Amino acid sequence: MATNLLESIHSPADLRRLPAAQLKGLADELRECVLQNVSKTGGHLSSNLGTVELTIALHYVFNTPDDRLVWDVGHQTYPHKILTGRRERMPTLRQLGGMSGFPRRDESEYDTFGTAHSSTSISAALGMALAARQKGEDRKAIAVIGDGAMTAGMAFEALNNAGVERDARLLVVLNDNDMSISPPVGALNRYLAQLMSGNFYAAAKSVGKTVLGPVPPLFELAKRIEQGAKGMVVPATLFEKFGFNYIGPIDGHDLESLIPTLENIRELMARQSGPQFLHVVTKKGQGYKLAEADPVAYHGPGKFDPAIGLVPPAQPPKQTFTQVFGQWLCDMAAQDKRLVGITPAMREGSGMVEFHRRFPDRYYDVGIAEQHAVTFAAGLACEGLKPVVAIYSTFLQRAYDQLIHDVAIQKLPMVLALDRAGVVGADGATHAGNYDIAYLRCIPHVSVACPADERECRQLLSTAFAQDHPVAVRYPRGAGAGVAPLADLDALPFGKAEVRRQGQRLAILAFGTLLYPALQAAERLGATVVNMRWAKPLDLDMLRDVASRHEALVTVEEGVVMGGAGSAVAEALAAEGRVMPLLQLGLPDEFIEHGDPARLLSLAGLDAAGIEAAIRTRFGELAALAAPVLKAVG
Repeated sequence: MATNLLESIHSPADLRRLPAAQLKGLADELRECVLQNVSKTGGHLSSNLGTVELTIALHYVFNTPDDRLVWDVGHQTYPHKILTGRRERMPTLRQLGGMSGFPRRDESEYDTFGTAHSSTSISAALGMALAARQKGEDRKAIAVIGDGAMTAGMAFEALNNAGVERDARLLVVLNDNDMSISPPVGALNRYLAQLMSGNFYAAAKSVGKTVLGPVPPLFELAKRIEQGAKGMVVPATLFEKFGFNYIGPIDGHDLESLIPTLENIRELMARQSGPQFLHVVTKKGQGYKLAEADPVAYHGPGKFDPAIGLVPPAQPPKQTFTQVFGQWLCDMAAQDKRLVGITPAMREGSGMVEFHRRFPDRYYDVGIAEQHAVTFAAGLACEGLKPVVAIYSTFLQRAYDQLIHDVAIQKLPMVLALDRAGVVGADGATHAGNYDIAYLRCIPHVSVACPADERECRQLLSTAFAQDHPVAVRYPRGAGAGVAPLADLDALPFGKAEVRRQGQRLAILAFGTLLYPALQAAERLGATVVNMRWAKPLDLDMLRDVASRHEALVTVEEGVVMGGAGSAVAEALAAEGRVMPLLQLGLPDEFIEHGDPARLLSLAGLDAAGIEAAIRTRFGELAALAAPVLKAVG
C-alpha cells in the first residue's frame, strides 16, 4: 500500500493541514503501518488497530501538544506515536534502546503523561486542566480511557472530583471496545451495553427514520443532530450524575461523526461549560479480520506474518511458570473445595483460563481493581475459604495498603501468586516486578517464596496454600530451567533452604531462578551454592551453618538489592553479631528499561559470567584459591 499521506505527516500540525476528505485514506495507511510494524517487532496489536480513527480525530481537532492528551491504558498509543513524529522509530518498538510501547514524557512532548497500567488518566488530565486554570492558560485536557480501565476505583474517584469543577476544560473520552485484556466483567460493562442498546433510544431512532426518511434533507439534519438530541430520549446517565455533560455513544471508527462531535465539544470547553464526557464505541482489531475475530490472541502477539496470522510453533514451547501455576490451581482446587481463584482482569495472562472453565463458581474476575481484589480475598478468607490471588508483581503494588491493613494485620491466610517477578522484557520499567521482595518482607505475617524452577514453583505453591497466614510465591515471566513439575501436590518444608553444590571458602546464596547461573559461576569458582527458596522467613539454621564454614558470602536475586533478600541476610548476620564479607548481587537502584530479558539480566551482571566477574572483582584471592571443580549435590 502506498503511504504518500502518512509519509507527509511528521507532526499533528501536518495532519491538521489535510482536508477532511483525505482522513479516511490516512486511517487506512496508519492501520497498515501499525500492522506491519507490530508483526515484525511484536507488541500490542488489537488495541492499537481499534484506536486509529479516534487518534486521528483527536489530533485533528485539538491543538496538541498545547492541548494535553492523556492515553489510558498506554498500550493503545501506537497510532499516536506514529502521528507525532515517531513513525521511523517504529522498527525499534520495545527493543533495547528503542521506542517504548507506552507513553513516556521523556520520549516526546506529545506524551504528556506516562500511562502503562490503567485508570490514571482522568486524575492526571484533571490535574492538568486545573493547573492551566490556575496559571491562566487557555489549554484543554483530554483523557482517553479504555480497555476496561473504567472498572478501577481510581477512575471513579477522579470523576467524583472532576464533576464539581464546573470551569475545568476537561474532556473524558471513554473508548468503549467491550474488551479489556480479558473479557469484560462487572456491572459497569452491563450498564454500558444497556446504554448502547437501550430499547427506548432504539425505538425513538426508528421512529425518526420512519417519519423523516421520505424527506432526505430533514433526515440528513436529524442524523447530524442525533447525538446532541439523544439526551431528550435517553434517561440521565451515570456520568451525568457525576456532573459531566454526557455525549454518545457514537461510532469511534466513523470520522464523519467523530470530527464534528469533537469540534462541538471543543467549543463547549472553550466556553467553560463544565467537564465533558464523550462515549465512543470501537472494535478491537478493527480492519484486520484475524484480530477482529480473536482480539485476545492478538492483544500482544510476538512476530508473525500478517498474511497468515499467528501460527502455532513447530515444536511445543517449554512450559512456562504461568502454565505451572494454572495447572497447580486446577489440581489443588480439585482436591480442596475451599480454594477460590481471583484475578484483577488478567485471566489469560495469569494462566486461569482452564480454572475458569472447570471451576466457574470458584473463579472471580474483579476487573482492573487490584485493591478490591486483595480486600475481597480477605473477606473470603474470613469465612474459611482459601483464596489464591493471581496478580502480577508490579500490580500488587497498587494494593499495598490493603495487603497491610486488610490481610497482614488480621493474619488472613491466602496465596499471592506473583507472576512477572523480576525483569519482564519488552514492557519495561512500568511492568517490572523488581520490588516485591523488598516491599513484602518488611510486613509482619507475610512470607515470600522464591522458587528456582518449575518443579519448585508447584511445590512451593502447595506449601503456601497450607499455611495459616499470607504467603507470596514469586516467579518470572516465561519458562525457567525446564525442570518438569511432579504430578503430585506435595509441598516443600516451610522456610527451609537446601545446599545444591558443596564448595569451599565462598558460598553463594541464590534466591529464585538465578540459582542456575549461580551454579554455573560456582563451577568455575569452586564455591558452595545454597538454594535459599525463601526470602522470608530465612532459613537461619542454614545461614548459620554456611556462614560458619565459609570466609565470605554472596547473595544473588532477581530483585532490587536495596531492601531485598541480600539485605535480609545482612540483617540476620548483624543480629547475631557475625561480621564477615558479604557481596549482594541484584538489580541496581534504577528503573530497568525495555529489552530482551536475558540481555537485561546480562547488563545487570546477573548471568553466570556477570556473577563470576563480580565475585572475582570483590573476592579475587578467595576465588583464585577455591577449588575449581567440586561435586554438586542435590
